[in-house]
Amino acid sequence: MSASPERRRELLATAADVFAEQGYNATTVRKIADEAGMLAGSLYYHFDSKEAILDEILSAFLDELWEGYDAVLAAGLGPRETIEALVTESFREIDRHRAAVAIYQKESRHLARQPRFSYLAASQEKFEKAWLGTLERGVATEDFRADLDIRLTYRFVRDTVWVAASWYRPGGLHSPEEIARQYLSMVLDGIAVRA
Repeated sequence: MSASPERRRELLATAADVFAEQGYNATTVRKIADEAGMLAGSLYYHFDSKEAILDEILSAFLDELWEGYDAVLAAGLGPRETIEALVTESFREIDRHRAAVAIYQKESRHLARQPRFSYLAASQEKFEKAWLGTLERGVATEDFRADLDIRLTYRFVRDTVWVAASWYRPGGLHSPEEIARQYLSMVLDGIAVRA
């Protein structure tokens, strides 16, 4: 027996919310089932384990993230425009997969040591390479300041963007694109009044 695609998406969304709120280890199959309005045993008709649910949540998020990032990186944009597009795409992903982003932030370091989740470490390396490469290219073209430590700059921008998953709620006052514009203005132009 398998769930309809719509029901499967609902179950994954429910599980993602519970994992994001309680943490993977603290979440039981019973808690997910309770939140989904079903018996715990019934969840096993749809997924073979709690680990399989988490794997599907994270892999779907990362597949979509990389589809967007790869399109940005292949677009032939300048370094500043690439950073702007990556930040905007990041906020779109937070909008679409807020709970998965929160899970990824909290759990990926420890999960990546498990064979089933080895793709998390590979994705992190690819992510770092894309951002650092863009920043380095920007220093070389004099779009970005050469006096800044590239790795520290990368960490600042990454953390500034992705921590938004802890407070952002889809359908709120600002769209992902509006939030990205504000963040980019602060990161790229600063917050001081221009002389």
